[in-house]
Amino acid sequence: MESITFDLAQTSVREVNQYLHHDLLDNPNPVKIINSDGAHNIAIGLNAPVDVEIIGHTGYYAASMNKLANVTITGNAGTGVAENMMSGRVQVKGFASVSAGASAHGGLLIIDGNAGLRCGISLKGADIVVGGSVGSFSAFMAQAGRIVVCGDAGDALGDSLYEAVIYVRGNVKSLGADAQIEPMSEADYQAVGELLSKTNLPYHPQEFKRVASAKQLYHWNANANQEY
Repeated sequence: MESITFDLAQTSVREVNQYLHHDLLDNPNPVKIINSDGAHNIAIGLNAPVDVEIIGHTGYYAASMNKLANVTITGNAGTGVAENMMSGRVQVKGFASVSAGASAHGGLLIIDGNAGLRCGISLKGADIVVGGSVGSFSAFMAQAGRIVVCGDAGDALGDSLYEAVIYVRGNVKSLGADAQIEPMSEADYQAVGELLSKTNLPYHPQEFKRVASAKQLYHWNANANQEY
């Protein structure tokens, strides 16, 4: 199927998003966006099973609120890529800045390179696979979903974690409040293998360790003197 190309040097982001939100429903051809030049809010709020390829770097909130679409960014992504994603797939071929996948409810976010601070913050059910390392406070208050980190993790990983699970291949600089390293089960190896199979990353599930909640923060303990 022949793709439709939009040149952001000639067409505004508003016009492109207008097409993706409305006209695309009558013409579901793949879409290619060129000369992105770090523009914000590219391909946000998609609600159709369409392939969108963005050639170049993106600014804030690229592919945020995604539903059903398959979005590929061939450069780096700014703050909040795939933020509040509901379903579909978003792949960043480069680096992702802070808060990648924040509050994402479903779908799959793949970051080939590193991710900045707070990757997966308040995650609510999506899967995130990072080919490189993640910054400090990643998975802060992550409620559900899975994060696979093929590199290292910064300070306070999984701080105030709920039911989400993090798998880390490299070193963890420090764990956040109530996060702990746990033994990997066969189900964990299977989960990591399943997620890695959706990428081109060459790692083996046996190389990863599991980080999950110790569940000490689930209930207020008046005797703890607010020390956890």
